[in-house]
Amino acid sequence: MNRVLVLNVAGLTLDLLGQDAPHLAALARRGGARPLTTITPAVTCSVQATFTTGLLPREHGIVANGWYFRDLAEVFLWRQSNRLVEGEKIWDAARKLNPQFTCAKLFWWYNMHSSADYTVTPRPVYLADGGKLPDIYTQPPGLREELNRQLGEFPLFRFWGPGAGIVSSQWIKDCAQYVYDQRKPTLTLVYLPHLDYNLQRLGPKHPAIREDVRRIDAVCGELIEHVQKDGTHVIVLSEYGITEVSGPVHINRVLREAGLLAVREERGRELLNAGASEAFAVADHQIAHVYVKPPGRIPEVKCLLEAVPGIELVLDDEGKRRYGLDHPRSGELVALSRADRWFAYYYWRDDERAPDFARTVDIHRKPGYDPVELFIDPALRLPKFRIARRLLQKKLGFRMLMDVIGLDATLPKGSHGRVTDKAEEGPLFITSEAGCLPASAVAATDIKALILRHVFGDQVPGTNR
Repeated sequence: MNRVLVLNVAGLTLDLLGQDAPHLAALARRGGARPLTTITPAVTCSVQATFTTGLLPREHGIVANGWYFRDLAEVFLWRQSNRLVEGEKIWDAARKLNPQFTCAKLFWWYNMHSSADYTVTPRPVYLADGGKLPDIYTQPPGLREELNRQLGEFPLFRFWGPGAGIVSSQWIKDCAQYVYDQRKPTLTLVYLPHLDYNLQRLGPKHPAIREDVRRIDAVCGELIEHVQKDGTHVIVLSEYGITEVSGPVHINRVLREAGLLAVREERGRELLNAGASEAFAVADHQIAHVYVKPPGRIPEVKCLLEAVPGIELVLDDEGKRRYGLDHPRSGELVALSRADRWFAYYYWRDDERAPDFARTVDIHRKPGYDPVELFIDPALRLPKFRIARRLLQKKLGFRMLMDVIGLDATLPKGSHGRVTDKAEEGPLFITSEAGCLPASAVAATDIKALILRHVFGDQVPGTNR
């Protein structure tokens, strides 16, 4: 068996590879690089599930970063249990080829209760008073204390939110190097999110992105140099490309104006009442799963959405089959935005009636993805003072709301979720091993088999399953 390191660098594209990425470009010259043909939806959870199983969402069930759980009448995003992913995982397939194989899965999603040998994933401590403390979940459990002792506390508030930046990717790199040295896994899967942040905040054409490329390239370079001293094979890939966007599509407000979406009022604020709605959308970047309760209204809702500016396609049953999204977790309809637009989850008409969590970083209570969490509200006066005051209130034991996120959905300038129109603006696949490089573009469904080939060579049957 060969040892293999896989770096999943969020948002990396062939276009960006040419911008101040000397370490990654050198790896591509030694081995090779190809465009990666991703899936719909091109979002983190769905694509990572395809990478690890070789299956489409219709088979592995991860139809987005979250969906509507019909039996609970609740929307849940960013769940962590690996049991939500159907199909044989790459580490289980590898053990069949050699029982001595081991896998470290570091910060890839669905990393709790996985059958991988070593796992590390963010897992905040949620306190009874509403507070949130940084922490991680590991398998085996004792690895958590080792990492905290060696590396310090995981920088959760630099992993997502207005403070997100290179610090979290550096911590993950140090974690990967420690696990690689101490546990010696055959396969090490590492997720590095840094590029994702400013690509969404500023858009891919902003001049500041070049510095972000340099920073993540340096992080990758350190890890690549470290593992290649042992002759370890290296793969670098990404899940999606981020495209420039001009503004949001307020799909839930359209459904509400049509009398299809229901809310309930609590203390003067409005909460989505998914179970009572005739139709509502779980918005996730450039895709939205639209759940329509009465089957007879599906054609009406499809017609309504097809007329909305910024929506490119509305998939019915036939369309979902064509895109590999015909799974029971999918909405009755699936909407895809135009390349220059994205879907906001907002359903309220008046910002004064928005739920209290709308102005906070709260990825679990919002019934849709919210990239505005990457920004401090520009309308706030003295935002640093406000944050300091909130932190002091927290330290003194008072209940407080870190309400520093705005409701201006025009702030994000980049998004993803639909397959990019140009291959060079989409994800890529780089390998240190020229002999393992396909002749043409790499399909996301082939990544599982390609990784196994890097580990086992010609022992791997010629299949992506």
